[in-house]
Amino acid sequence: MTNGEPTSQPAHSYPTVLRTESLNVGNEEVVDANVNVVNAMFAELLDAEEISPNALRSYYVDFYVTQSLGGGFAQYVFTAQEREDIDPYVRGGLEGMGATAHLDLFNRTVAAFGALSDTDVDTYLDGGTGWDAAGDAEDGTSDAVRRLEELDGEFESLLETEDIIALNAAWLRSQQGLLVLSDDELDAHIAGRVARIPNLAERQAAAAEEALLDAPEFEQIIRELCDIAGHTLLRISMGDPNYRHNGESTLAWHFTTEQGEFLMLEDDDEAFMLNPQTKEILAAVEFEEVDA
Repeated sequence: MTNGEPTSQPAHSYPTVLRTESLNVGNEEVVDANVNVVNAMFAELLDAEEISPNALRSYYVDFYVTQSLGGGFAQYVFTAQEREDIDPYVRGGLEGMGATAHLDLFNRTVAAFGALSDTDVDTYLDGGTGWDAAGDAEDGTSDAVRRLEELDGEFESLLETEDIIALNAAWLRSQQGLLVLSDDELDAHIAGRVARIPNLAERQAAAAEEALLDAPEFEQIIRELCDIAGHTLLRISMGDPNYRHNGESTLAWHFTTEQGEFLMLEDDDEAFMLNPQTKEILAAVEFEEVDA
């Protein structure tokens, strides 16, 4: 894999990768090490098809366990927005690491959730059953929702007899072609994979656009002002709520471009980019009116 093959090779030829120090630690740390490597690959814009399938299976089994312990299967459903992609990884990982009882429970839980009515789905995801002092269900909760809550309890009990973390760690250590790298070697390995992405520029542009949409509103405004002014934003340093402008205190965002330090201020109708030394307005954007 590391001798120059193109990224079009089948995904099964990509090895599972762990850091050197992760081999001499406990089971939980081994599983976390794989999670960290996969996260690093995702952060560098590698797609699932460009990562070891078994590394992804281990990754998503850990995700399933973490979510289920935090809030039952409901939290897994709520957090795993694309379950049609994630569920097969969980099944494959549980099967591969020999967690047969957990695999059976996962399949039964998925089937039970899939059989819920829309009303029961809302009830379960909102927290499920209320219980009175006698231990009986309140609010007319359906048998289907109670069954799912019983399966959640079965999950926690099963951990005591089938240690999924230990099975996951042992499976990772036993991977055929396991690649064990130092931190520097791992960085170089990921960089080598990224360099062979044929549409890297498109992925980077898409990631930048998505990051901008997720950015806070003030950052989006500053970036738009910089584009209008022909500047490149380097960093946003602080928001000053007591900046004096036209004799009044107002919120000013301080930011730096390749041409120096500037401010972003807002009024009722627009935001503008101000040179704090000359007071020159370099760019402005008008706010769109939103119907009440």
